[in-house]
Amino acid sequence: MADMNRGNRPLSPFMLGPYYRPQLNSVTSILNRISGIALLGSAFLLVWWLLALATGPDAFRVADALMTSILGDLVFTISILGLWYHALGGVRHLIWDAGYGLDMATADRMGWGVIIGAFALTFLTIVAI
Repeated sequence: MADMNRGNRPLSPFMLGPYYRPQLNSVTSILNRISGIALLGSAFLLVWWLLALATGPDAFRVADALMTSILGDLVFTISILGLWYHALGGVRHLIWDAGYGLDMATADRMGWGVIIGAFALTFLTIVAI
């Protein structure tokens, strides 16, 4: 028989709108997953460039023109940011898996550390290249 008492059950915490305000930890977790998926796209571009290199000078010229254009620079700069963000987010999850930093204040500090660290390491990487 159907549950006739549906109105008294709590709402899902993932419900957006006026009922739920996204928190730093949920947003950084979602961004960690998005950055991982985006890195796959960057890996495909890199593989395409390497295949064009192996194919011949005409194919390489086309791929290299795209990769060294302003659009290519932008894509790979964002990819570097995504790589650092994903790596730091993974370290944060490893720390959590070890049972440390699970209180809300520490988790928030680690979230901001991942965000700020990703931008700082991206800047250092671009300057070093």
